Amino acid sequence: MGIIVQKYGGSSVANSERIKNVARRVVETMNEGHQVVTVVSALGDTTDELIELASQVTDCPPEREMDMLLSTGEQVSIALLAMAIDQMGYPVISLTGPQVGIITTETHNKAKILNVNNKRIKEALDKGKIVIVAGFQGVNENNDITTLGRGGSDTTAVAVAAALKADVCEIYTDVDGVYTADPRMVVDARKLAEVSYDEMLEMASLGAKVLHSRSVEYAKKHDVVMHVRSSFNHHEGTIVKGEAKMEKMIVSGVTCDTHTAKITIKGLPDEPGIAYHVFNDLAKAEVNVDMIVQSAGRNGINDISFTVEEDDFRKGLEMVREIAEKLKAEDIGYNKGVAKVSIVGAGMASNAGVAAKMFEALMEAGINIDMISTSEIKVSCIVEEVDVQRAVEVIHKKFNLGE
Repeated sequence: MGIIVQKYGGSSVANSERIKNVARRVVETMNEGHQVVTVVSALGDTTDELIELASQVTDCPPEREMDMLLSTGEQVSIALLAMAIDQMGYPVISLTGPQVGIITTETHNKAKILNVNNKRIKEALDKGKIVIVAGFQGVNENNDITTLGRGGSDTTAVAVAAALKADVCEIYTDVDGVYTADPRMVVDARKLAEVSYDEMLEMASLGAKVLHSRSVEYAKKHDVVMHVRSSFNHHEGTIVKGEAKMEKMIVSGVTCDTHTAKITIKGLPDEPGIAYHVFNDLAKAEVNVDMIVQSAGRNGINDISFTVEEDDFRKGLEMVREIAEKLKAEDIGYNKGVAKVSIVGAGMASNAGVAAKMFEALMEAGINIDMISTSEIKVSCIVEEVDVQRAVEVIHKKFNLGE
């Protein structure tokens, strides 16, 4: 008898019928002879609704109090799921992140997990109970509730699986697995049977909504096998692990991220240390920077452009205004109407011309490229947000990913 950790997202528990469906699936897994730990997100759009409620009270809610507010969403879902399982006649207990002993960094709103105390979970499992754990939350050393940021329930599930040395961490969502592109955007997108940690990490960080990138980082670090599958059927999904059979594909998938923004600092002094000061100050403010482009110096000045996540945009822009004033820059600019489209594949490292083929697809579609970033297994381009759907479609077709 092994331990299986299952995670169910908000869409899987959006209403009472779906909660009962998840309860049946959890019980089925237990009846197959496994010990089961289930991590649950907040119901449906609860987190967004709580954020909207906070915005009606204040324009600038304290981060600590936002964590107090947002953590209530998962507390509702774990209690309701435990009630549904109890109604079916099975022993069950629901636990919040702090009750489990999920210890995080002190940072509010996007804390990182430092440790998971498996004692209470193991005691409950040894008593024959199903354990329901609140995703997305933990507690810091000050005994304050923290949240892990968007997609944090995936990370919770992987961290719990690692702490318990579980056989597998099943991530249940509203799609059947990991596809060559978002099947809601590309009609002939194909499901991948397996994908490596590195490729999945790139896909997740570049906008694939199936898994949160930090959960894949954690899985890779602790060698946790993940199985991405649908909560609405019993089909096999996609296995994420160290070495994956990639069907000899050069490019594994196309992703896009519309939750991105571009910020430009114009007319910076063209001298050593300027880039350091810009990005060191942004790092101190905990603003995550993605793509960076610095123009060639002209008349002793240059421009620096970079992208940030939408959630970091306001904080990033405020910080950039301070930086621009301190460094005597000429001006700043920004564009929230951009998106990132990327190709990912382990086979790209040993095949020339992959980037050119992507650029050709965009050129033929009349789509302009604003910024470019590359690595051994990915190429990313910033395009106008209005073009992103077509960009994904033409790139997917250019690489014959639907075949």
